[in-house]
Amino acid sequence: MDEHEHEHEPMPPQDLAAFHATVQQDMRRWLERAVIGLNLCPFAKAVHVKGQIHYAVSSARDPQALLADLEFELKDLVAQDPQARDTTLLIAPHGLQRFADFNDFLAEADAALLRLELDGILQIASFHPHYQFAGTDPDDITNFTNRAPYPTLHLLREDSMDRAVAAFPEAGQIFEANMQTLEKLGHAGWDALGVGPTPGKPGQA
Repeated sequence: MDEHEHEHEPMPPQDLAAFHATVQQDMRRWLERAVIGLNLCPFAKAVHVKGQIHYAVSSARDPQALLADLEFELKDLVAQDPQARDTTLLIAPHGLQRFADFNDFLAEADAALLRLELDGILQIASFHPHYQFAGTDPDDITNFTNRAPYPTLHLLREDSMDRAVAAFPEAGQIFEANMQTLEKLGHAGWDALGVGPTPGKPGQA
């Protein structure tokens, strides 16, 4: 894993709080302009409008700390009323900036689901600023369907996903439709959305 992630000096509490607020704003902008705006996920708009998305910003700078935060958020999501909190975005702006490290971490994330006996109850999706599907070039525009401003773990309720898929007969076609949307949009179109991290903010290794 990234040793250099330990090298950053911790920010003062007031700066950290301000940065985390900016991270949440960046993620909401990405959700509204890209995920909902491009209809990359037909299920996202409803939970967004109802305020059922919990944005949790992790201070973790190493995989072990992020895993602890993940386990907390998994247990917390299950404990919440689904009508109040349907899903959680666990955002890690301080660590796992290299996609290879993030991708390796996903195995630990899945193991946490099993360890907490939440497999079949929750599932984990992933987004990353440098997300890359197997067999694609790093700059392939189709990778951008899973690119977010920061490394992010999306915690989803299986029941909610089942209901959403049942209500959307074309759910199996979402992936292919997204590929076509991004290919039509192109890099210039994506850049014009302005959905990257706020410039000049710390926490990006």
